[in-house]
Amino acid sequence: MMGGFGDVLYGISIWALPLILAVTLHEAAHGYAALAMGDDTALRMGRVSLNPLRHVDPFGTIILPGMLLAMGGVMFGWAKPVPVNFIKLRRPRLGMIVVAAAGPGMNLALAVIAVLTAIHLLPHMPEMLQGWLMLNLDNAIYFNLLLAMFNMLPIPPLDGGRVLVGVLPRRLARQVARLEKAGILILLAALFILPILGRNLGMNLDIFQWLVQGPVEDFGRFLVRILR
Repeated sequence: MMGGFGDVLYGISIWALPLILAVTLHEAAHGYAALAMGDDTALRMGRVSLNPLRHVDPFGTIILPGMLLAMGGVMFGWAKPVPVNFIKLRRPRLGMIVVAAAGPGMNLALAVIAVLTAIHLLPHMPEMLQGWLMLNLDNAIYFNLLLAMFNMLPIPPLDGGRVLVGVLPRRLARQVARLEKAGILILLAALFILPILGRNLGMNLDIFQWLVQGPVEDFGRFLVRILR
């Protein structure tokens, strides 16, 4: 009984810890960036914080990703979005770009730190901890690159969509911004419906594999190679 319970705790520790850290710092980065650009909305709502409880959505961050992982499906989830009043930002278009890019930028930085730790510090850790730490670092690299690349897809309301709105000419930006309400439906269709349709048609329509999963794996290997 204890062995089974210990296995469960071990599994949770190597998956939940890096995921929660990745999500928490992603959202906190949005809040800190918004504050730096002149909007204190997130600060007043207690979201400029490193406390995971202020950012984690119990279903979107833990339950749904855990279920999908157990079923071998697409790793998909969400956290509580950090509130940003773009009108209050200094230079709103630039502010939108900075705030949106801050989350994926934080995840990229965390992935680099995890790679450096695994390569240069892990061999000097106590041997009894090395296996557990390596699994945590491996998952940290994966989750952070996944969050960075997925969120930078140029589809509102993802961060990449907000960056796109910030850099496009105003007329095109307004048209892209109108996609925000439908964006989540587009994502769900691309992630879940198209692969099922593709399997029934004998085709590979796994957009997530093409645009996110494959690049995450390639970029992870690239980081390991250049940071050795």
